[in-house]
Amino acid sequence: MKTLIALLTLVALSASGQTDKPLLQERALPSVAAPSFKEPLAAPFSTIKGKWTIEEGVMKVTNLPEEKHIPVLHHTVGLASAVIECEFRFDGPGPFLIGCDGTKHVGRVVVTATALSIAEDSVAPSHTVAKLPLTVKAEEWHQLRVEWKGDQMAARLDGQELRARHEYLASPKARSWLAAGQNVKVRNLKISGEPAAAKP
Repeated sequence: MKTLIALLTLVALSASGQTDKPLLQERALPSVAAPSFKEPLAAPFSTIKGKWTIEEGVMKVTNLPEEKHIPVLHHTVGLASAVIECEFRFDGPGPFLIGCDGTKHVGRVVVTATALSIAEDSVAPSHTVAKLPLTVKAEEWHQLRVEWKGDQMAARLDGQELRARHEYLASPKARSWLAAGQNVKVRNLKISGEPAAAKP
């Protein structure tokens, strides 16, 4: 039982401070990307699936059914510690996700109309390690902050916080990513973080 607790802990809290208050980080991390969404995305962003369209400060995400995979956008910078902030809205069914990969998927935060959850990817399908039931209304903007550090991942959605710890979340990171269901919009995306220490 103690081993299980050491490997996997989760805490769901109501936020009592500022929406930009750190969840896991002990200090502010350097800015890595803050696209204006006034011009097309450039490297190190890379569209993997779906259609990601820039329109007057907003990124519109559209599912392409023929791809048989939800839309995915990579940011190809590996960050050992990271903070990803954005606002999003559902204009159609499906989830909104922020995650990180190494040689394969490592971890993800998943937002649906009914819950906020954190999953790790040492197994397939993903293993949910923390979940907070809540209501995420369509056609309204929601504020999301995602952080990872070591073997921990955390998220704050509209002031509601969720944290998880799992040994697999400490896997080396090669990139971060956004993914979405149908007709999701994103704005005010900011990525901050620090790369892994170089090996001697």
